[in-house]
Amino acid sequence: MVIAVMLNGGYMSLRRGNMADILFIKTSSLGDVVHHMPALTEARNARPDARFTWLVEEAFAPLVRLHPAVGDVIPVAWRRWRQSLYAPSTLAEIAGSMRAIRAHRYDLIVDSQGLLRSGITAHIAHGRRHGYDASSIREPLAAMFYDVRHRVSRDLHAVERNRLLSGLSLGYMPQAEPDFGLDRARLRAPGDRYAVLLHATARVDKLWPEADWIALGQVLAGQGIELVLPWGTPPERARSERIAAALPGARVPERAPLDAVARLIAGAQFVVGVDTGLLHLAAALGVPLVAIFAGSKPDLTGPVGSGSIKVLGAEGKPPSVEAVTDAVGDIVR
Repeated sequence: MVIAVMLNGGYMSLRRGNMADILFIKTSSLGDVVHHMPALTEARNARPDARFTWLVEEAFAPLVRLHPAVGDVIPVAWRRWRQSLYAPSTLAEIAGSMRAIRAHRYDLIVDSQGLLRSGITAHIAHGRRHGYDASSIREPLAAMFYDVRHRVSRDLHAVERNRLLSGLSLGYMPQAEPDFGLDRARLRAPGDRYAVLLHATARVDKLWPEADWIALGQVLAGQGIELVLPWGTPPERARSERIAAALPGARVPERAPLDAVARLIAGAQFVVGVDTGLLHLAAALGVPLVAIFAGSKPDLTGPVGSGSIKVLGAEGKPPSVEAVTDAVGDIVR
C-alpha cells in the first residue's frame, strides 16, 4: 500500500485527447530497473492514451523490452563509456546518444534514478522534468535539474518510491498491488524442471559463503533437483563452476542477454539467491524463491512479487544452511 505526500500545488494533469509522450529515466542497476516496472504498469493503466519511452543502460534494454507498456527504449552505456571516457569512439557514442535523447519532445519526463548523471540526462531531454526533491533523492544536487520536485519518503521500499514518484508526476494515486508486467507463463518453456541458485552479487558484503552454497546444493541435488548456476562476470563464472563441480548434475549455462536469462528464471521450479538483480527479477516473474540477506536491508530492497517468498537474514546477519534448506522446503510445499 502506497502512502502519498502531495506537494508543489497538487497533481499535474497531462493533456488528454492527444497521445502524450512520457519518458522514464531509470538506467541501472538491474534490481533498480526491475523495481521500476510496477510504476510503468500503473502509469499505462492510468494513462492508456500515452506512449512510454524508457532510457536505460544497454545491458538492461532486452529486459525492459519485455514489458508490454514500453513503446520505445533509448539505450545508454555509461558503465562501458566510463572505462574509456575520452576515447574518440566513446565520445562519438555519447554524442549520438545525446542526439537521440534530444530528438523528441516529451510531454513529461520522470527521473526515478535520482543521480546527478540521470538528472543531467533529464535536463538534456526536451520536456517538463519531474524528480525527487533534495530531501528524497540519493544525490541531492540532481534535484536542481527538475522543473517539478516531489517529496517521497526514503524509508519506503524502492518499488513504492518509484510508484509514488510516477503517480505524483502523472497525476494519479498508486493503490493496487505491484504488477511488474512480466508474463511468466509466456516466457517459460513447457516441461522445465530445475532450480536456479543465484550466488553472485557485485557487493562482497552481500555474498553467502561458497561452502554454504555447496552444502545447500548437495541437499537439493540429493532430492533429485537439477541445479543451474548463472553468472555475469568471469569471477562469477569461476565461482559457479567451483560450486557446480561439487554438485552432481549441476550446470553452468553460457552467458546470455537478459531476456534469455528472464526465460531461464521463469522456467525454474524455485530460486534461491542473495540480494541481487536476478533475485528481484525472479520475484517479479512470480517464481517461488528464498532470499538470502547478508549485507543489505530487506525492508528497503527485499524481493516483491506474487509468488511464494521467504526472506532470511539481515544486514550483517546471514542465515544458516539449515534455515535456507527449511525455507526451500516451505516454498516447494
